Amino acid sequence: MKIDIIEADYNNKKHAKDILYLLNSYSRDPMGGGKALESFVLDNLIQELAKRPYAISLLCYVDNAAVGLINSFEAFSTFSCKPLINIHDIIVLKKFRGNNLSQMMLENIELIAKKKGCCKLTLEVLSQNIAAKKSYQKFGFTQYQLDPKVGQAEFWHKHIKPN
Repeated sequence: MKIDIIEADYNNKKHAKDILYLLNSYSRDPMGGGKALESFVLDNLIQELAKRPYAISLLCYVDNAAVGLINSFEAFSTFSCKPLINIHDIIVLKKFRGNNLSQMMLENIELIAKKKGCCKLTLEVLSQNIAAKKSYQKFGFTQYQLDPKVGQAEFWHKHIKPN
């Protein structure tokens, strides 16, 4: 099994196609919402990522087939006064899970974070995604809290309605 992990070039047509394929596969998974990406996303995502210099995507290939993806974004920690990288998506196709590919991709994104002088990596995970949580814990992630007396951080969102 030949494994290659590369930083995606959004202007590379193969990379673009592979990102969309992997993200759509994840979106169809119950942990990704259980439905295909909307055509607007498929038609516009790559050009929108390319516009953002803080976007970082890693592709994992096994024997030249795209099987894994990390989409991440550089942000900033005000408490540390340093950049951080937020991992927005981690995807490994179902038939390739259990081969430590997520660990290898995480190692690669951590190397990028170190080169950028980042203070940490962050990510969100669904509370019932036990396999992913075990993988992240294996890599060294922990739930975020400043003081145990005030509890752990929770990830919340609010959809913005267009005008």
